[in-house]
Amino acid sequence: MLKDITIGQYFPGTSIVHKLDPRVKIIIVALFIASLFFVTSFIPYIFIVAFIGIVISIAKLPVKFIIKGLKPLMFIILITFAINLFMTKGEVLAELGPLVITKEGLRQSVFMALRLIFLITGTSLLTLTTSPIALTDGIERLLSPFSRIGLPAHELAMMMTIALRFIPTLLEETDKIMKAQMARGADFESGNILSRAKNLVPLLVPLFINAFRRADELATAMEARCYRGGDGRTRLNELRFVRRDYAVLTGMTIFFAAIISSRYIW
Repeated sequence: MLKDITIGQYFPGTSIVHKLDPRVKIIIVALFIASLFFVTSFIPYIFIVAFIGIVISIAKLPVKFIIKGLKPLMFIILITFAINLFMTKGEVLAELGPLVITKEGLRQSVFMALRLIFLITGTSLLTLTTSPIALTDGIERLLSPFSRIGLPAHELAMMMTIALRFIPTLLEETDKIMKAQMARGADFESGNILSRAKNLVPLLVPLFINAFRRADELATAMEARCYRGGDGRTRLNELRFVRRDYAVLTGMTIFFAAIISSRYIW
């Protein structure tokens, strides 16, 4: 299950999506997230599904890889589905003891589950098609105007990117530690919630130790290479908008503006 998490992973490629300026992709993802929270009907979801499908096709990302990334979060999706299904009042369709399924609850549960799936899939496309270095530069350049009011743009961008970069590494270490503890007789699956929480102690302690050790090693490596961020730092590849970036950004802005405006049409 841990190996199914795709957040923070980068899938190398030479497609147009991979070559886009990271700032463009970050802005598009922000517009994508905003549009999801403005949509109130199923019709705009058709266009959102088409958008995700086109991006996956152009970027040549394996569909199985995208679907695999949803598996670890399926529990959260099901919980959201159940809460909206049984807690929304309206026209009664069925009764299961104390639980009541309404027409409005069925619609709301499907709607919210789809929103979560689109949110996870859409945001994962950013990290799958953008290298950690490019993502850092893009976030830093977008936050740079706020540095005039004292916001440490470079440090914030570096922290966010390092956190994304080490998600797969920490998941891999978690899997190794879990298998090692299970070989020693540890049980992470049986028992109630409290017993399972207690059984996680042999897993969390070495995981935190390894995380702090990796952080210390990373800091030492950066100091040994005389790393210096912020003002005065140069880059091998400077970010520059080209005609392709302007065209894609303009087209996507119009597209998501239409999606958002659909809230007031349907």
